Amino acid sequence: MKSREIDFGANKVRCYFDSSIYDLDTICIKEQSVLLTDEIIHSLYSDFFYGWRTIVIKSGEENKQQSTIDEVISQLIKYGVDKGTCLIGVGGGVVTDIAGFVASIYMRGLKTGFIPTSLLGMVDACIGGKNGIDVGTYKNMLGTIRQPSFILYDFNFLNTLPDIEWSNGFAEIIKHACIRDYDMFVKLESSSINFYKQHLNEFSLLIEKNVLLKSLIVQSDEFESGERKLLNFGHTIGHAMERLYKLSHGQAVSIGMMCAISLSEKLLDFNSENVKRLKELLKIYSLPVSYDFDKEKIIENILFDKKRSSHEISFILLEEIGKGQIKKIPISELSQLITQLF
Repeated sequence: MKSREIDFGANKVRCYFDSSIYDLDTICIKEQSVLLTDEIIHSLYSDFFYGWRTIVIKSGEENKQQSTIDEVISQLIKYGVDKGTCLIGVGGGVVTDIAGFVASIYMRGLKTGFIPTSLLGMVDACIGGKNGIDVGTYKNMLGTIRQPSFILYDFNFLNTLPDIEWSNGFAEIIKHACIRDYDMFVKLESSSINFYKQHLNEFSLLIEKNVLLKSLIVQSDEFESGERKLLNFGHTIGHAMERLYKLSHGQAVSIGMMCAISLSEKLLDFNSENVKRLKELLKIYSLPVSYDFDKEKIIENILFDKKRSSHEISFILLEEIGKGQIKKIPISELSQLITQLF
């Protein structure tokens, strides 16, 4: 297995790239592990779970709630799980978020590992130690920051991934390019989802590049007091869109990025030609670039955003492609700007 250790100071995460889920028993001891997955993954890969203690939850973002956490903890108690157990999330971002959150609070902390099964999970959700659950329409309102011990990448999971989930993952890849990597942006412009499906070596390099890009940002600011906020590009409005309109995460973030660069034009003189470039790039990866949303509801939702402090919010804008900027915007000014979008 190709692996790389990423150092987050007090914690080290071992990433196993180009691996197989069937390698898991070389990393963990079955008798000291519990797998957490959802109904879809359990159904598609039932043979893998045989012989492992497994907890199966309902699929979908709507289940990333406290009630699911309570169910998982009840199952851990029935299994007699103690501090020597490793809880391993096998699934997309919802599953790894829940696994990480439970592992953070059960008996004040269990060892945990992730096996992401979606592109979104591989390049974003499982990296950086953020674990959260939703409260009503407010996304990730409860959460912890705690690094997993390992992340295992098995690209075979993507063979059963629906097209919309490929687009969801590329929304986060495009976000990374926008805030930190101009060369990646250019590469994405000349490629497509089909290109990466047909060129697995290029795809593997793209995944590893995104993992390391996000990890480097997190290494410099693990608890999001500064630079890590850049990773929220497209997410302030995007999270509100996702919850209010039941959009997929990637669709919501795509619209959020278009809103953010519109604000970047107004506040930072972001080049209008680059606005067009981002718009066309999102279309290449089958992502939406506009939406007829209720601006008052979006503003109301943003008032409870975690990035808000007093009467202002840290909003992520672009100075240019590949260079993001954290800009504190008064809530009153941001509300006025949002009413002028689209």
